[in-house]
Amino acid sequence: MDIQGLQKVTLLDFPGRVACTVFLAGCNFRCPFCHNASLVTHVDPDRNIPEEEILSFLKKRRGVLDGVCITGGEPLLAPGLDRLIREIKDLGYEVKLDTNGSNAERLKTLAGSGMIDYVAMDIKNAPGKYGMTIGIDGYDMSNIFKSVDYLMSGSVPFEFRTTVVREFHKREDFEEIGRWLKGAPAYYLQGFVDSGDVIRPGLRAYTKEIMEQALGIVKKYIPAAGLRGVD
Repeated sequence: MDIQGLQKVTLLDFPGRVACTVFLAGCNFRCPFCHNASLVTHVDPDRNIPEEEILSFLKKRRGVLDGVCITGGEPLLAPGLDRLIREIKDLGYEVKLDTNGSNAERLKTLAGSGMIDYVAMDIKNAPGKYGMTIGIDGYDMSNIFKSVDYLMSGSVPFEFRTTVVREFHKREDFEEIGRWLKGAPAYYLQGFVDSGDVIRPGLRAYTKEIMEQALGIVKKYIPAAGLRGVD
């Protein structure tokens, strides 16, 4: 398994939990604004962190940390993910999974078996602009729709989130996303930040004023919507 990062503590990534974040390399999307490009386009096995090292850290942090966030890349691509989550759960931790929703069946299997306590699914854009936004022309949306429908069924606590980029998101997109995700219990518009490790440099964030206008649009359909990372 390509584990290529460990953030030892986060108070933001897992709602209501003190957690750490494990970063898995590899992704099937090529979103130009991805802030972890080195986990997507430049995967180097020599940078891998042994699984045993992660588990040893978690054993020492029992009683201090409540949860583990597993992110990427796209974690659901990792062949050993089930085993890793099981070992984390056996240590008494709750697990949050970040996903792009492209592997609906594996998401259902993991969440349905009780191995996942919280899911954060990225909604890249309105369906008609998905392929452009993820860097894959003609992308088949069927798995995305299935993942959204599964989460909306209430089987596991979750949130949807969209990283908003000036070059990719327009007013009409927020209308369409709002209608699509109508009634979701949690949806966040996140301000784009150029981490210095993006796939396509030169992209821009919207101003706070524009982000608040976008939020107003989606709130018509998703009253629980909010902003993140907007100063």
